[in-house]
Amino acid sequence: MDGTKIGFFGLGVMGGPMAVNMGKKGSEEIVAFVRDKHKAVKYVEQGIVTTVSVKEISEAAVIFLSLPDGDVVEEIVLGSEYLFRYLEPGQVIVDLSTSDYGITVKIGKALQEKGIHFLDAPVSGMEQRAIDGTLAVMCGGEREVFDAVRPYLERIGNTIEYMGETGSGQLVKLINQVLYDMNVASLVEMLALSRGMGLDPHKVGCIVNSGTGRSFASEFFIPRILKNEFSEGYPLEKAYKDIVSAFKVSGEMKLPLPVFNAAAAVFQAALLKGYGSENKGAMIKVYEELYGVEFRTGKTQKKE
Repeated sequence: MDGTKIGFFGLGVMGGPMAVNMGKKGSEEIVAFVRDKHKAVKYVEQGIVTTVSVKEISEAAVIFLSLPDGDVVEEIVLGSEYLFRYLEPGQVIVDLSTSDYGITVKIGKALQEKGIHFLDAPVSGMEQRAIDGTLAVMCGGEREVFDAVRPYLERIGNTIEYMGETGSGQLVKLINQVLYDMNVASLVEMLALSRGMGLDPHKVGCIVNSGTGRSFASEFFIPRILKNEFSEGYPLEKAYKDIVSAFKVSGEMKLPLPVFNAAAAVFQAALLKGYGSENKGAMIKVYEELYGVEFRTGKTQKKE
């Protein structure tokens, strides 16, 4: 094991900036796995060393992951061609990805049996906060491992919480994500209702974003919906993984979630309508089609 370098998988929109901050705020060399070096050029220019060798990454004492979903995390950690074959007792794997709770627990058990430490540490915050190093990080795993890893996490975030046993970080992230999803689903319903009642979209947006109905969702989506902008932000089809995860958890634990189920139906309707490649604000189109209206700047009357 080499304590002078940090291994990293996933130089994406969030992972790239996190890897850069890991390097800038510490003395270790950051070595990242990439399949296409051309896509990582901007990070190489900021000091990241890239490699196509899994073995080289696996030599680091601490390895961070920032990957698309639980299936990819499981493949990278436990897959026969990836980390598991090379890892040695005492190494630490930190998963910064938003992953599936069940998969996270499975990975934690497999690594524990091999004497490898594991921390699930999903992050919350958009790309700019990843760049600024001001993410929120919620962690699950052994307390001693969290305490040892915390100095690294402080390079990428300013809100860092230990939540409990393995999987706890993912559960808290799921709660945070689903609350946001429910917020967006209720927001678009009310915005469309305001148009159905003949109210001015711009004025409604101003009131909501200066009143008690204000939220991160309203501040982000209302200006974009008014401009007919549905490309910025996380696509619906990818965000739906959190809805599926919440269904799994509530089903396995037999916990009724009536308000969540209603919000999930809005996601499903938008996906069935073909809006999966657009951001969550596109859910308003379901209601706009139903009511025969548009919530856009300059639209002061019902759509004919």
